[in-house]
Amino acid sequence: MDNNDQELPDVIVLAGNQSHLNNTAALPSTNLSSAGGHGESRSRRLVRFNSVDTNNASRIGENQPLLARMDSDVEDDNSFDDPVFESIIKDVEKAIDQEIYPERISQGSSGSYFVRDTKREIVGVFKPKNEEPYGPMNPKWIKWFHRSCCPCCFGRACLVPNQGYLSEVGASIVDEKLGLNIVPTTKMVKLASKTFNYSKLNKAWTRTVRFTSEKLPESLGKRVKHGLPRKVGSFQRFVKNYKDADYHLRRFEAEPLPEETAKEFQLLFEKLVVLDYIIRNTDRGNGNWLIQYDKFELEQHEGEEDADECIVISPPPISIAAIDNGLAFPYKHPDSWRAYPFHWAWLPQAKLPFSEEIKSLVLSNLSDMNFVQELTDELYAVFKQDKDFSKNTFDKQMAVMRGQILNLVQALRESKSPLRLVQMPVITVEKKRSISGHKRTISDSFTQSFQDKVPFFSWC
Repeated sequence: MDNNDQELPDVIVLAGNQSHLNNTAALPSTNLSSAGGHGESRSRRLVRFNSVDTNNASRIGENQPLLARMDSDVEDDNSFDDPVFESIIKDVEKAIDQEIYPERISQGSSGSYFVRDTKREIVGVFKPKNEEPYGPMNPKWIKWFHRSCCPCCFGRACLVPNQGYLSEVGASIVDEKLGLNIVPTTKMVKLASKTFNYSKLNKAWTRTVRFTSEKLPESLGKRVKHGLPRKVGSFQRFVKNYKDADYHLRRFEAEPLPEETAKEFQLLFEKLVVLDYIIRNTDRGNGNWLIQYDKFELEQHEGEEDADECIVISPPPISIAAIDNGLAFPYKHPDSWRAYPFHWAWLPQAKLPFSEEIKSLVLSNLSDMNFVQELTDELYAVFKQDKDFSKNTFDKQMAVMRGQILNLVQALRESKSPLRLVQMPVITVEKKRSISGHKRTISDSFTQSFQDKVPFFSWC
């Protein structure tokens, strides 16, 4: 942001504690098209919330400690508030103890693994932090070559390196918070397996421990006996009977969906748009979201085996799964070589205005400042667990997300299409903090900035 930017007059001033803000729009929308495109100078707008009691400040302020229990070191055990998910992880740990090891996925540019339970069924995909594309233990040599020989020509400059696993978990949080239900449950997990990529030191230590493991008491646990440190990463539940969206989208061109199914698919598509736009997914091609669809079956009338007339048993169901969310939550909008566009913007579904169903699902929440702050707090509670966490960088990531939410709210209110949404000028909404008054009150303000730099290639 340029130091010479001029602040515009405040558009809203609210006083009192947080309880007075329940029905307040998070960031009131304006006609952004009149503010200028990418090539024009930036403009700003301030929205202040004054006289907030410091007793409640931690619930509002991004810079205040959140969720005190997170200040201490993260517990080593895999415990979750979701009993179903926790039972899956416990079963996975038992499977590894029974030498049912995770299997490395050959596709992709990082170390990711299909994880099985004690029944040898695939139940999830685990992506360790240190095996990400530019992680130190990435088993795929091509990214090592990129990093070593051409570091300036590869990667996404707008993303925080080696935070893909946080992005996966963050996308699941946004999905659950908005009730979209298109992202398979994803949480931060710690696992150890000899099939993971470990350093030579870890492997040597494992061999040493193996000779003495029988002398260790059983109470020390399998992890000590194996001598392998557990890796932190994202664990996403596995979805069955889905295929790449590209496969089904080509199929739909030749065999159009029935009317009711097409309407259902349009809503699911709009949910995907909402998710990707909020988290600013930089890698949403038609190969990394999935569709489950089986054509309806036909049944002949009784006694009419030779008749051509058939009846439809039921409308064919359809569902989608938004996977591979590891390249999202940038700390700035793409502004160097590539734009990383949303590939779904070229689909025919993107030309239709947002439906009333999607508006009723997300618009009221996205327009509520308290809801947006709660979402930010939940993301903060997860992101801060990373050993390389930077509060300053996280604030920039949330500034991008708030700007995306502001644009999305306006597009929904004006019944724009997803295609017109992605054509809106990109903005960031940064949060400021000041202390004033005799009783140490806190004033929060949001500063909106338009990006004046565009990527060299806008189509890739």
